[in-house]
Amino acid sequence: FGTTLGNSLRRVLLTSIPGTGLVYVQIDGVLHEFSTVPGVREDVTKIILNLKKLELKSLSDERKVIELDVEGPATVTADDLKVDADVQVLNPDQYICTIAEGGHLHMEIAVQNGRGYVAASDNKSDDMPIGVIPVDSLFSPIKKVNYQVESTRVGKRDDFDKLTFEIWTDGSIKPNDALSFAAKILVEHFKVFESADADTKFSEVMVEKEDDKK
Repeated sequence: FGTTLGNSLRRVLLTSIPGTGLVYVQIDGVLHEFSTVPGVREDVTKIILNLKKLELKSLSDERKVIELDVEGPATVTADDLKVDADVQVLNPDQYICTIAEGGHLHMEIAVQNGRGYVAASDNKSDDMPIGVIPVDSLFSPIKKVNYQVESTRVGKRDDFDKLTFEIWTDGSIKPNDALSFAAKILVEHFKVFESADADTKFSEVMVEKEDDKK
């Protein structure tokens, strides 16, 4: 079952491991993502794209707001973010933008924990004030997963599968922990079928009888 297990675990790893992602951005003097900020080289769209590359880890179950407040001239990186003890910046060298002399950039960024991908439209709420820009959230801490299945010998039998994983993460979770978490998710889902054994057999009989009548 090497291929079956490998494919199942890979899908769970890429879609269901919890992580931290952006929810919205609010930049002083900006009403929408197609704006520009005086004295800043990048437009707002490019700034948001760079912010999406942030690799964060939140230790809180609540939404957190982190701040960026920089005056030019400056090359702004993730290291300039002001975070509390619950939020860790895992890639402090991530480039955000460049501010010319006399320029000033102040923004608030909301982050929270979640799973998978959430579109910006789903992060938008009716009570959001003007100037708050919802963004696409990519919560998965898993960057890439490869697996390989090889035949292996156990004792005198050589019909076993050897399953090897290569897992790349953003550093917020160890590969071994991610694999263990993915396995637990699959086990919990398979328990549904284990406990429904009697109902499953009954359903199969009912389907066969209905087919016979036809």
